[in-house]
Amino acid sequence: MLTSRKFASILLALSALVLMSSAALAADPGLVYPPTSEVSDQKAGSVLIYNFYSSGATSGNSENTRINITNTSSSNPALVHLFFVANSCSIADSYICLTENQTASFLTSDVDPGVSGYIVAIAVDDNGCPYAHNFLIGDEYVKLSSGHAANLGAEALSALYAGSMPGCDNTSTVANVVFNGVFGGYNQVPRVLALSNIPSRADGNDTLVVINRIAGNLATGAATLGTLFGLLYDDAENVLSFSVNGGCQLRNSLSNTFPRTAPRFETFIPAGRSGWAKVYSQSAIGILGAMINLNANAGAQANAFNGGHNLHKLTLNSGDTYTIPVFPPSC
Repeated sequence: MLTSRKFASILLALSALVLMSSAALAADPGLVYPPTSEVSDQKAGSVLIYNFYSSGATSGNSENTRINITNTSSSNPALVHLFFVANSCSIADSYICLTENQTASFLTSDVDPGVSGYIVAIAVDDNGCPYAHNFLIGDEYVKLSSGHAANLGAEALSALYAGSMPGCDNTSTVANVVFNGVFGGYNQVPRVLALSNIPSRADGNDTLVVINRIAGNLATGAATLGTLFGLLYDDAENVLSFSVNGGCQLRNSLSNTFPRTAPRFETFIPAGRSGWAKVYSQSAIGILGAMINLNANAGAQANAFNGGHNLHKLTLNSGDTYTIPVFPPSC
């Protein structure tokens, strides 16, 4: 008996074959990276999420972000709708259009000065409908006036259909980008994130953590994190729990006041020690994030380092949705 679940699996497999066949047009050697592989900053996709951006309101010299985006297709251009999600949840948007094999960069101080948040880039067609173009890659260089700096890869999610999104056309005013992992949608996003290594603050480390809620209406306002639950481990396997509240984006440095633990963070992870943490919502929501470490002694001590990376994904969530406005690109 062909159940609905089996039927959905068959559709997804057929969609993957179509997408892999179209991806082969790139004429690169080796096997095509499967579009059904889940969200990663090491693959190409139709949706890119840049986990953090910021810039100074009057000058971008000390605080700025350089966004880089590349169309790896040698046969098809890319129309990309960019959404700048401020940590206040307000939205600004613009378009960028890339020819075949083109790469482009811009500074957020030029397009959205004085704002911090994250960026969503979605491939669309001539009408502004979401489009399956699993050839987009990107990364960003971010620097803050605090001294934190990192190069973060853009998180990529593939479209699991071919051509324009089913049901969206030139009469549509909105479209739903659903991260459900099945035909007609996109790869799933994480539910549980992990900070793989947390150095001691007593050793001069200032670890900035950024967590984003991946959902909402990108015409009127993104969804919020609400209350997140976390577990903090030291390197002797002891564990403490904590909770934190966030809007569309949670951004703070690990310290005795964030997160609030008993005993406090700097006591639990003392000098010369390290730990790790995982965080998620008790509700089923999708999240992405990054961590950036600053140590002023990096040039003088062998065990002091600066840099950052996207947070690790431990489990996935199904059904998170971005609702986007649909209108023709202006380029």
